[in-house]
Amino acid sequence: MIRSMTAFASRRGSFGDLQWDWDLRGVNGRGLELRLRLPEGIEGLEPGVRAALSARLSRGNVSLTLRLSRPAGEGGFGIDEAQLDRVLHALEHVQQRAFALGVTLNQPNAADVLAQKGVVVAAPPGEAEEGLLPALLGDLAGLLDDFVAAREAEGRALGSVLRDQIDGIAAMADEAARLAEARREEAREALTGALRRVLLDVPEVEEARLAQELALIAVKADVTEEIDRLRAHVAQARDLLADDKPAGRRLDFLAQEFNREANTLLSKSGSAPLSRLGLDLKAAIDQMREQVQNVE
Repeated sequence: MIRSMTAFASRRGSFGDLQWDWDLRGVNGRGLELRLRLPEGIEGLEPGVRAALSARLSRGNVSLTLRLSRPAGEGGFGIDEAQLDRVLHALEHVQQRAFALGVTLNQPNAADVLAQKGVVVAAPPGEAEEGLLPALLGDLAGLLDDFVAAREAEGRALGSVLRDQIDGIAAMADEAARLAEARREEAREALTGALRRVLLDVPEVEEARLAQELALIAVKADVTEEIDRLRAHVAQARDLLADDKPAGRRLDFLAQEFNREANTLLSKSGSAPLSRLGLDLKAAIDQMREQVQNVE
């Protein structure tokens, strides 16, 4: 099943007097990159969140935000005593250093101290909130269900587009085979005529040697292998679209192989119709590769 890397999900929950809001967004990425914005003071939250996301997602730039709140008048803030001590010691050191250098500083007030990072924190869970972490992680599982469902819905539309594009490439490969076969007789007649003219102009040239060189030219201009590989790539791409495993990286690699065969076909075309088809084929492959960049 094809899944897109682009999706969004949100969820709201509560535990006791605490309320929370989840926000989960994903966009394209070469690997899995997690950006987390989580409240401080809940031990084990970040490792649990990272483990849950990594277990369900394989690729994408994923941003997750969790906001905790309490009803008005319920408090919800505390002071990190250790951080407060560090800030006060730092302030004392600054004052002493300034005095030694003859610099006069204004005395900081309580508001200045509280404004320092890490001094005021969310109140740690009390006895009634000991089950907060399991409640949050349990709710995260539901959020991930919604997020993956959104990726799959987007992936179904994306898969339909990719299947149409691959069908178009398959049709072009068949048309290339037809044009190459039609060109074959023309090429044979052209090579035969060239051989006769050379033998008339330069009779001392060995006919067997010349025929061998012309045959080598014909082999180099043959596009049968390129067409066969294009058809094999089409079959492999269809298998990947039907696979349950994430297929984005493999499809991206396969698109490069498609492009390589199209380039070779174009360089060996030898006729205007086959050249035009080769250009159309390259355009179709580029369009397919753009869509593949969205696949997980």
